[in-house]
Amino acid sequence: MHSAIAQFLRYMVTERNASELTIKSYREDLFSFVDWLQTTLGRVPHPDSLTPQDLRSFQAALQKADYARSSIARKLAALRSFYKFSMREGIATSNPAKPLRNPRRQRTLPHVLTDDEVGRLLLAPPGNKVDGLRDRAILETVYSAGLRVSELVGLQDGDIDKHDQIVRVRGKGRKERICPLGSFAIKAIDAYAKIRKRSAKTEALGRKAPVFVNRFGNILTTRSVGRMLEKHLVAAELDTRTSPHTLRHSFATHLLDRGADIRSVQELLGHKSLATTQIYTHVSAASLRKVYEKAHPRAK
Repeated sequence: MHSAIAQFLRYMVTERNASELTIKSYREDLFSFVDWLQTTLGRVPHPDSLTPQDLRSFQAALQKADYARSSIARKLAALRSFYKFSMREGIATSNPAKPLRNPRRQRTLPHVLTDDEVGRLLLAPPGNKVDGLRDRAILETVYSAGLRVSELVGLQDGDIDKHDQIVRVRGKGRKERICPLGSFAIKAIDAYAKIRKRSAKTEALGRKAPVFVNRFGNILTTRSVGRMLEKHLVAAELDTRTSPHTLRHSFATHLLDRGADIRSVQELLGHKSLATTQIYTHVSAASLRKVYEKAHPRAK
């Protein structure tokens, strides 16, 4: 089993060009299954000896342990991909994960910030320090383009076209999209770039050098961005539930509130399915209610 998983992960890197984050998730999900096998059976069988019932028992154990439905679905998806690869490589003769059904996804409305709250957050980083200018540029960029934090840390100098005010973004599955970049974000990036100090190794990358770097001049991690945000949330006295992804949620909601069509928002977010974007229409219902109460003669 361990050898088969190692082969699968190498395949994902070399042939599927999967991102580091994707590989990390696959590795953790598959080895959580291996750990469960060892604990439950006292051994780790060959992949070809496992049955759908074995995997259903694993799924049941996850549910009993109160794993989120999305986490369970992700682990099952990892097992399906692993067995699909194993069958193609002759490691397994069947896919015991194929009959499994994901738990019904629980939809929760995303937490979003109001216009005023976004403004307070964007002004929280001090404008007289290197870290403050960097943090303001990060927050402006995430909100301006609706980026995932992984997309933000992956931005390179060559991705930003200041003349046309657009940015090239590498999203999930390395799929690229073009997003508009507002003037506030561009000004913030320019102000940061003037005092940014990158390491010699990073600077040598030229147009592939990362836009945002840490205090050592190297590429930021997603966790670093999260810690940075936590600090400024306190300064701005904002809800601690706020995460970097909250700015992406707010980006989408504010666009819809101002009349943007959902297909355009889908493209800007890089969502493969429109159903993923439609959750924001529920968040925007409050603004529709205000319009209704203001315009309809029988609303009140």
